Amino acid sequence: MSFVTVRDVWQSYGARSILERVTLDVSEGDFVSIVGASGCGKSTFLRLLLADERPVRGEIRVDGAEPATEPGRSRGVVFQRYSVFPHMTVRENIVAAETFSRPLGRVWGRARREARERADATLERVGLAHVADAYPATLSGGMQQRLAIAQALTARPRILLLDEPFGALDPGTRLSMHAFLQDLRAETGMTVFMVTHDLEEGFKLGDRVLVFDKPRWDTQAPERFGATITYDFDARDGGVPFQRILDRYPSLAPRPPAATG
Repeated sequence: MSFVTVRDVWQSYGARSILERVTLDVSEGDFVSIVGASGCGKSTFLRLLLADERPVRGEIRVDGAEPATEPGRSRGVVFQRYSVFPHMTVRENIVAAETFSRPLGRVWGRARREARERADATLERVGLAHVADAYPATLSGGMQQRLAIAQALTARPRILLLDEPFGALDPGTRLSMHAFLQDLRAETGMTVFMVTHDLEEGFKLGDRVLVFDKPRWDTQAPERFGATITYDFDARDGGVPFQRILDRYPSLAPRPPAATG
């Protein structure tokens, strides 16, 4: 049974068409990777799933409910640029993600101590335990992004939306965050949509890999037509060869390491 249902969704900004005829069914617990050329509406699609935007046509339903009119706690998001609370310490950012929806009186005393203990366990897991009492502004960009990811996951959303979440991380940290995300997903059963320009990452983490592209072009008016889902690959059980995507989108090919010496 479909958990996320997208039906004939179109989105445009004035005369600029971004998405058109997007239809999709996603089961609960699926991990969906989204790839495609720059400017093909991938981030716009995430914002529509988040309910941060409303489509000009069509609808998106989650678990059969009426289309959402604004973001809610059931949808967590991590965008390309890290977004955390700058006035809170690293530990407090994690505690806030767990407790912000509770009545104020329930975040003190024993409940707060236990929340801090869970926050410390999370920070240990993502390699930030040593900066638990620091403020985000004192951290590197990669460390701030790790904090943003951990914060979003701590809230245990039913749907997690990731827009290039690992792009600022070094290779070792990226692999550890892959493992963290996979473990937490297995524990919670949440549904994940992730935009990435790294095909290998998309096939490694995703159950499905969606390719967004513009099937129609008007050379006289390039903004006339929007993008839609042109491929829907099953990436489970080791995935399928993604050479077909690389042939069509050479910019997505892994870049060789820079020469040294």
